[in-house]
Amino acid sequence: MANLNISGTLNVLRLFANPTLCLPHYTVSSFDKLPVPFSKALPSRPDIRAVVLDKDNCFATPHTNVVHPPYQAKFDELKSAYPGSQLLIVSNTAGTGADPGFKQADLLERNTGVKVLHHATKKPGCHGEIMDYFRGLPETKVTRPEQVAIVGDRLFTDVMMANMMGAHAVWVRDGVVKDSSVFARFEKSLANFLQKRGFEAPMPKSDFE
Repeated sequence: MANLNISGTLNVLRLFANPTLCLPHYTVSSFDKLPVPFSKALPSRPDIRAVVLDKDNCFATPHTNVVHPPYQAKFDELKSAYPGSQLLIVSNTAGTGADPGFKQADLLERNTGVKVLHHATKKPGCHGEIMDYFRGLPETKVTRPEQVAIVGDRLFTDVMMANMMGAHAVWVRDGVVKDSSVFARFEKSLANFLQKRGFEAPMPKSDFE
């Protein structure tokens, strides 16, 4: 049961009421094309103070706990632009109930030098835990969700979580390896359908607004 993403299954139902939750604010073809710093690159010039990274098929080959070698330079650039607790890895494998004793999370932290969030709820439902983490560390200077950028390759988890949270969703369209699963094809087809009809991602905003 630990590998079952109940959060993802339940939250995807939100798309019936608001399908734009799966749309990104910014898209790059691959992780090494990420614009750093985000504040200068994103069209709205937001005040991005912290960045959350997905792991599997975003900066790492699925089921590994190291940075994909061609992406190491970009990963290091992110660490320099968002030092210490301003950069956070949030995975649906490492740091979850599917990671006994958080051994994967510990290994990933050692290999990357970046904190891995331990979270009880899988993405997209762990946005509250992410904000609790940042707000608990004054050095991040994060006080509102729109000061955070979420980077990931999945529309129904990473991008949807960013939009539910009120953060900026940065979609990595092509992962480390090609994902030809039915689910991946469906979420990309839905996003393409919506965007062709003029739909846009929700405006990032504070959860207090």
